[in-house]
Amino acid sequence: MNENTPNIAVTLNSVKAQISEFEHTYQRTIDSVQLLAVSKKKPATAVTAAAQAGQIAFGENYVDEGVAKILEINNTALIWHYIGAIQSRKTAQIAEHFHWAHGVDRLKIAKRLAEQRPDHLPPLNICLQVNLDNEASKAGISIEELPELATHCAALKGVCLRGLMAIPAPRQQLDEQREVLARLRQALQSLQLQHPELDTLSMGMSGDLEAAVAEGATIVRIGTAIFGARDS
Repeated sequence: MNENTPNIAVTLNSVKAQISEFEHTYQRTIDSVQLLAVSKKKPATAVTAAAQAGQIAFGENYVDEGVAKILEINNTALIWHYIGAIQSRKTAQIAEHFHWAHGVDRLKIAKRLAEQRPDHLPPLNICLQVNLDNEASKAGISIEELPELATHCAALKGVCLRGLMAIPAPRQQLDEQREVLARLRQALQSLQLQHPELDTLSMGMSGDLEAAVAEGATIVRIGTAIFGARDS
């Protein structure tokens, strides 16, 4: 381990302690926020080190890289989340190798994932991606489009609709971060009136972790704070 490589067990425990502190501060149930370790651009050895330190859930942004890592590590105890943009030509790989897909924003993609999910595997857990700031550069649908897409996705075999995911535009102030993430929480609460089985809010990264926990995140996505800076 060179001087620029973090001690992953130490950094992982530090992030978990921070999450626990925020759970306490905002009166969340202890361990109600799951840490998703984002391992994109990091080697399989880093994932293995995190797994040895007790981490189970890992997030990958690139299909080919993620699949290669999954096959190399070959640890059936780990849970793999695909959190990047979903291209039609990559849905089969996602459906075959991952446990979760967070970026579903089109019925076409949901149908392909459902149809391509191998029969011997349980349904693929999916989250619908919401574009909270209507950014042209980001994937995701509007909150207004959610009810129709959710109804269609909930009826598909091969996938299991779990909830919502978002990556809002960066904000520096805690109250501003909470305001935008509250919109995602409220959107989920609205959907739960028709789909009470929904239980997942995938939101929050290093810069808005506190706001995410405060506003009800059930999955937070943290990478650099655990694994160190990524190679470009």
